[in-house]
Amino acid sequence: MKMKKIPMRTCVITKEKCEKRDLLRIVRTPLGDVILDPTGKANGRGAYLKRDKEVIKKAKTSKILERILEVNIPDSIYEDAMKLCE
Repeated sequence: MKMKKIPMRTCVITKEKCEKRDLLRIVRTPLGDVILDPTGKANGRGAYLKRDKEVIKKAKTSKILERILEVNIPDSIYEDAMKLCE
């Protein structure tokens, strides 16, 4: 029987390769909005963060997502990501 491929993605903070389901995806949509993508299938440019409160805090302070997605990230995105980590 053929093994099913597990999609792997890299966290932009820790540079760890993890399974896609273990990461949070933040997306800049084609209209320029920033959303949290729980399905991992939203249209647009995405960046992955590990599901860890410390990683999300570091992403907020370093503003790495703003550089990667080339748009200002509202604080509500970070707050929603923190809630998903609980």
